Formats: sequence, C-alpha cells, structure tokens
Amino acid sequence: MGATVNTFLAVAQLVSGWLLNSQALIADGVHTVSDLATDAVVLFAARKAAASPDQEHPYGHARIETLATVIVGVFLAFAGLAIAWAAGSRLIEPEAMTGPANMAIAFAVLTLVAKEGLYQYTHRVAKRLNSRMLDANAWHHRTDAISSLFVLVGVGAAVAGLPWADALAALIVALFILHIAGRLIVRSAAELIDTALEPEKVNRIHRTILDVPGVKDAHMLRTRRHGSDVVADVHIQVAPMISVSEGHRIADAVNRAVTGEHERINDITVHVDPENDEEQARSSGLPLRPVLVEALREAWADTRELDAVEHVSLHYLGGRVHVTVTLRLDGATRGGDLETRARALADRLRAHPKVGHVLGEVTLLYRPCT
Repeated sequence: MGATVNTFLAVAQLVSGWLLNSQALIADGVHTVSDLATDAVVLFAARKAAASPDQEHPYGHARIETLATVIVGVFLAFAGLAIAWAAGSRLIEPEAMTGPANMAIAFAVLTLVAKEGLYQYTHRVAKRLNSRMLDANAWHHRTDAISSLFVLVGVGAAVAGLPWADALAALIVALFILHIAGRLIVRSAAELIDTALEPEKVNRIHRTILDVPGVKDAHMLRTRRHGSDVVADVHIQVAPMISVSEGHRIADAVNRAVTGEHERINDITVHVDPENDEEQARSSGLPLRPVLVEALREAWADTRELDAVEHVSLHYLGGRVHVTVTLRLDGATRGGDLETRARALADRLRAHPKVGHVLGEVTLLYRPCT
C-alpha cells in the first residue's frame, strides 16, 4: 500500500514541482522517492525476519527488522542532507528566486492528505502485528505528512508574494527529516548492541518471577530486544535440597509465567541456583561426582558397608560438598551401634587426602530391605 501511494506521489510531486517552479514540492518529491526505497527494504526485511530459525541462525531472523530500521534511517538522513543543501543554496541567492504557480497549492494539499492517510493505516497495522519496523515506517509517513504541511504553508506564502518561503519550507522539511533519521538510527543501534529494556519493565518481569511458587529469589535478570520481540535470561534461587526434576519444573513455570504475562517476551532462559551465587562462595572449583565416588571407595575399601551403598547424593552449597550416602540395611550391615558405625565411616571419608578438605556434612542413611 505504501509503495503504491508513494509511486503515484513521487511522480506527481517531481513533475508538478518542476513544471510549477516549486523547490518545496521537488524536495518533498525527493523525500517520497526515498520512501519508495525504504518501502522496498521493509518488504524485504519483513519476509526475511519471519523465517524460522535455521542452523546458521538458531535464534531466528528478527534482527533483520532492526537492521532494516537502520537502513530506513540512513535513507532519511541522505534525503534530508540533499534537500537541505538545495534549499540552503537557493536561500543564499535570493535574486534567483521566483515564486511557484498557483496550482502548486493543490499538489501540496494532495500530498498532505495522502501521507497522513498512509500514517494512520500503517500505524494501525504495526500495532496489530507488534512490529517495530513497521511502526518506524508508519512514523516515516507521519514525518512526511508534517513536512508536507510545511510545504503547503511555504508554497502558499510563496504564491502570495514571498518567494523565499518556498525554499525555507524545503529547508525546514530537511531538518525535520534529519531529526527523525537520527532518532531511528540511535534506537536501532541500541538494539543491535543488546540494550536492556527500561528499568520499570525489568522490575515488572522480576515481580512476575518472584510470584512463581518455589522461587525463593531471582537475580542476574538480563533483557535485550530481538527485532519486535524481547529475550531474557535469569538466575532463580530454589530450596537447596530439592530434586533436579523439581528444579526444572519450577524453571518451566517461570518461563510460562513470564512469556504468558509479558507478550513481547517470547523466550527466557532460566538458570536454577540452590543458593545466591552472587553472594555465596562459588562451587566451580569443587570436585565432580567421579572423584568423590572414587574417594568413597578408597576410604571404605576394607568395610562391609561398601557393597551396601545404594545411592550417593551430592549437594554443592556454601563452597563445600555435602554428601548423603544411602546404605542397604541387610545381614552384612545389620547389628551393632549403627550411629557409631555411621560416624566412623563419615570420619574415614573426611580423612581422605583428596576430598576431605572440601567436604561439608557427611550423612549416612540406612534403608531396610523389603
């Protein structure tokens, strides 16, 4: 729709501006030609941005919209500079000025009506589709309508006997175009470098996360724009001794809550923490399960309980490894003072030279055979 209207307007403005001696109309015509180029960019980017993720672009193609918005801004900037140069050159040579013909007013009115109509139509579609790129193009049409208003005033004043008003209107249009171009480029550049959402929006997302049952706290919440969408990641703190599957279930609930209540967020990565890793000692240097299990085998090598081990649970908390060993209570382990025996086995593991210095609590649980 925009391309069709702009094609008609560009021809009408350039031809009428040349025939009727109106630099303001010619300037507006050049502006409309730039609109045609940006319409082509928008059409191309909209198709590409809607493509599904692939191997080379696993996060999708939404950033094409952002790049297209930058291109729209650059086109506007070049058009504004060209118009400003021509209008300024004419203003400094007043002796060469002649006013436009009366018919130029009719073409200025036609342009104003068409541009404002395009803005209203495109803005409604952009809002319905939640497309920043299309909304940028809608505001492009609005700037066209405002510039056309200046053109109408300038042409009218020039027809009334003030020939410099036509060139002045063209210069005002150029400056307005440059302002809008700069705003589009700056906003899109901020998106390309992963600028976060506004603080109040981030706070609303944070409150949504904290409302999910099982979430004790949330930290390291990061957001960034991705075309017309927003992606985020966050660390949530849950009870330290719950199972992996319960932690995953809570994370899934956080994902659903955030994407369900905040329509522009279509993806959030949730990292589950058993403690606040911003404040607590990190466990990244602690040994993994194979090392700890091997140390357990070595420490209990000459005990009858080694063959009765059913499960070893490890909890990495506070910079220590807390170990819970479940033993099968049968003929080999039954009898005697189990509590005293458990303390002796725990002491053996704590005395192991490889892992003793990183151990926290060592707990033994006896499970009766059925």
